[in-house]
Amino acid sequence: MQRRRFGREFKVEAVRLIRDRGVSIAQAARDLDVCENVLRKWVKEFAADPGQAFPGHGQMKPEQLEIEKLRREVAKLKAERDILKKAAAYFAKDVT
Repeated sequence: MQRRRFGREFKVEAVRLIRDRGVSIAQAARDLDVCENVLRKWVKEFAADPGQAFPGHGQMKPEQLEIEKLRREVAKLKAERDILKKAAAYFAKDVT
């Protein structure tokens, strides 16, 4: 059995059904054929950050993208630093 995937629009509409129309989570779960715990999680995620909730499969929030970019930059700078250390040690050996 494959895992079901729901798009951002579906999740947002499910959360609005619960929050705006006052439908209980249990009733919405039965109507949408989704587990209650999943709906609770969606409501919690949407409440935390409505604009960036449910970014999609394989997509990251802007903060996560920035963190990933900075991690790659740190790794690159560390590699450059290590190369410079080795070069300095090599040339210091030749001078003496």
